[in-house]
Amino acid sequence: MAIEIRKLMPEHADEYVHFFDITPHDDNVDENKCYCVCWCNEDYKSKDLSTAENRRECAFEYVKGNNVQGYLAFKDDVVVGWCNANTKADCLKCASWQRFMDYVPLEEPGSDIKVKSIFCFMIAPEMKRQGIATQFLERVCKDAAEDGFDFVEAYPYKESSYQSSDFGGHFELYKKMGFYVSKETKQGLVMRKQLR
Repeated sequence: MAIEIRKLMPEHADEYVHFFDITPHDDNVDENKCYCVCWCNEDYKSKDLSTAENRRECAFEYVKGNNVQGYLAFKDDVVVGWCNANTKADCLKCASWQRFMDYVPLEEPGSDIKVKSIFCFMIAPEMKRQGIATQFLERVCKDAAEDGFDFVEAYPYKESSYQSSDFGGHFELYKKMGFYVSKETKQGLVMRKQLR
């Protein structure tokens, strides 16, 4: 099976929102479709993201404006997966970071340590367990190293009730790819891979 991992670009806006339109979240509730708009920047303060339709419109605008960082997986030119991989320093003021990530340590001011953060995976149901998340991680780490990042960081869920979720990725996946646990908290793990 040939899967191509492509960096999200403005010309992918239609394909990006369509993928979220047709791909069920784990809870299968359409109103919960996130379109991954809360892991981008602090612009959410000026947006009404209370409905899926509003989040969809915002996602289209963000992708067109190059305000979402991540990768799409394509099979036969159709999107079958998404990985949000953003610069950690750019996300500290975003809505989801403010709400969910207070347990994650921050770099010391002035340390010049650059971290690429992986926030979520979303894979089409029929394409799960076929190595797409591994391909995403390989590409994120390769590009981050080339772009001068020191670490790639990920935040898999700790509680077993979440282990079926695509979103945070799985501990075993990160461990296989050379990540180590840099912090273990009640809320979750912080895993890192050193790039240089």
